[in-house]
Amino acid sequence: MANTFNNLLDRLHLTSKEEGVQASEPTEEELKDLRDIYVKAGQDHVFTFYDGLSTSEKAGLFERLKSFDPQYINEITEKALHPPQSSNESQETKLEPLPETASASILDSKGEDIQSWYTSGLEYVSKGQVAVVLMAGGQGTRLGSSDPKGCFNIGLPSQKSLFQIQAERIWKVQQLAEKQSGKKDIFIPWYVMTSGPTRRATEKYFEEHDYFGLQKDNVFIFEQGVLPCISNDGKILLETKAKIAVAPDGNGGIYQALLTSNVRTDMRKRGVQHIHAYCVDNCLVKVADPVFIGFAASKDVDIATKVVRKRNAKESVGLILQKNGKPDVVEYSEMDDATAEAKDPKQPDLLKFRAANIVNHYYSFRFLESIEDWAHKLPHHVARKKIPHVNIETGETVKPDKPNGIKLEQFVFDVFPLLSLEKFACMEVKREDEFSPLKNAKGTGEDDPDTSKQDILNQGRRWVQNVGGTVESESAPEETGVEVSPLVSYGGEGLEFLSTRTIKAPAVIEKED
Repeated sequence: MANTFNNLLDRLHLTSKEEGVQASEPTEEELKDLRDIYVKAGQDHVFTFYDGLSTSEKAGLFERLKSFDPQYINEITEKALHPPQSSNESQETKLEPLPETASASILDSKGEDIQSWYTSGLEYVSKGQVAVVLMAGGQGTRLGSSDPKGCFNIGLPSQKSLFQIQAERIWKVQQLAEKQSGKKDIFIPWYVMTSGPTRRATEKYFEEHDYFGLQKDNVFIFEQGVLPCISNDGKILLETKAKIAVAPDGNGGIYQALLTSNVRTDMRKRGVQHIHAYCVDNCLVKVADPVFIGFAASKDVDIATKVVRKRNAKESVGLILQKNGKPDVVEYSEMDDATAEAKDPKQPDLLKFRAANIVNHYYSFRFLESIEDWAHKLPHHVARKKIPHVNIETGETVKPDKPNGIKLEQFVFDVFPLLSLEKFACMEVKREDEFSPLKNAKGTGEDDPDTSKQDILNQGRRWVQNVGGTVESESAPEETGVEVSPLVSYGGEGLEFLSTRTIKAPAVIEKED
């Protein structure tokens, strides 16, 4: 059985080598066997400079090449560049919103329903059945930083990074579950998916900050997979004479990484049943949200997703909907104007298609137990890039000034259409409370550090005012907010001690006093 499983992982390119382990130079027989595999796949040019490499370089190149199946790389490249036509592709695409039975909205749900979901969500936490997976493979390059994006300081009065904010929200949910259940030592395991360039820096950052108050044993840092970069004529590119050009396999690589890193095994040992997965760049994300967990579990679905209401018909966002009777994500660019601008027949002041994807998902563990059944069905997408590489003829490094190749990646939502509508659900949440992505450099004015900071401060001000507190400021309008530490309040609860206070903004509330 073990061999069958490992063979399947190999076939799906779901195997990986442990980083940091010194490799030895292969024997002549091992080298010949591997070279033959690449010859058969028409990719043996990767050995062009092998004989002139040092022993350590030979060992490193051999180990990397051994981790890939070149024939599989050829196959997924061909499918990505020339996708096979599906049986219903020749038919007209039919788009509809998700059925009402699969949807809910925090904006108009009954208060008792929301409270019921919240209570049951905390109950699952108290039973040790909830885990969190963070997709944190990106660097802060666009933000002017080479550090992992989660390390970024958006300029809050507390100077907290994204990682710290999210860790403290996990800590607070644990405390809320302890308070509701009367139990002690309740933990939510946090699985942090990094990439090659960010793993070591992420591990070091967590160690230096003592895991932000969480127990080290409950923070599991792992790495997503990589795929070779491919030239425009289908050849694997060399970054140097001794190194293959590779790139992370996209946020859809999460499913493969859960296997190769033994995250799923760890979840199984812990008895996890409900998983919240999200991206690191959303400073407002409600990590391990009890309401969301309770909602999804009440629907008995395998995947649920949070969405925010699309601002207008022209906003360039992917939309969660049903496509030909299956849950799916359709990008703005794939919709014609008439469809994008269509109104909801039941609520004419709203768009018919308004459920904007924010990459904030729930998974049942039973679904993740079936990864081997469907991982090979997920498509790879092409990103055309300028990829530095070695010229095979001259051995010189080439830095192209226009796209010369492709990177292959998968998207986390590619799995949605594999589900029936009965096993998929969608929860609409308030954008101002739950979605503020950090994408751009400071000063851009949209999805940048300033907007992220201000959205947190605005939220805190609303929370204070909701309990009767007053917020005053003599500063500019953008300085009128209040930062409420997640250690004090997760979602606006427990702030009654501020009901008679007047707070001078900008301010930070770090403790109850």
